[in-house]
Amino acid sequence: MSEVLILDHVRAGYGETVVLEDLSLRLSRRETLAVLGRNGVGKTTLLATIVGHTTLHSGRIAFHGTGIEHAPIYARVRSGIGYGPQGREIFPSLTIEENLTVARRDGRWTLERIYELFPNLAQRKKHMGNQISGGEQQMLAIGRALMGNPALLLLDEPMEGLAPIIVDGLLLVLEKLIAEDDLTVILVEQSARLALQVTKRALILDRGKIAFEGESAELARDMKKVSELLMAT
Repeated sequence: MSEVLILDHVRAGYGETVVLEDLSLRLSRRETLAVLGRNGVGKTTLLATIVGHTTLHSGRIAFHGTGIEHAPIYARVRSGIGYGPQGREIFPSLTIEENLTVARRDGRWTLERIYELFPNLAQRKKHMGNQISGGEQQMLAIGRALMGNPALLLLDEPMEGLAPIIVDGLLLVLEKLIAEDDLTVILVEQSARLALQVTKRALILDRGKIAFEGESAELARDMKKVSELLMAT
């Protein structure tokens, strides 16, 4: 399989503060990776570094074989990186439909297809971003990322703060995307059980370094081991 993303000895953070220490990983086309770890170990920073929101101190980031470590954020998005940030960060003063179309790039993902994936958004497309529920805001954040027609989708804690019934629905959507679409996915999630359910590989971060890496299915069969690994970091 061709490699979609390569991080090679990446050292990054915010200004002079370094969060990621000598981190390397590779992801091939249609691979799915769960990023696990306690709060403050660098999970969000990893995604933010890939999309260009942090200070890169050293190392290389390649997307489809091209170095992007010095590329501006807009260029990374246009090259095919979609980002669903923690906290959703939708535009409250725009309607659902405007939130989606502002991110539109030509490709397989259209408004119609987003509305098929998230019927709730279709029903409320004229509502403002601050007039919809937390679950609908998360659907909108994922839909907005998909409207950029990415090859790589980065999702930062998409289940955070949502009711169990909404979480179940979003898990089904993620499973559908992973099974049917030509996407490579990195999922940061506080709940190891949920993340392992929809991914093929997983890594555990500790103080900006990879403390463990393995197959999601294997880890999911031994949640006691996962808990021990997370407690050890």
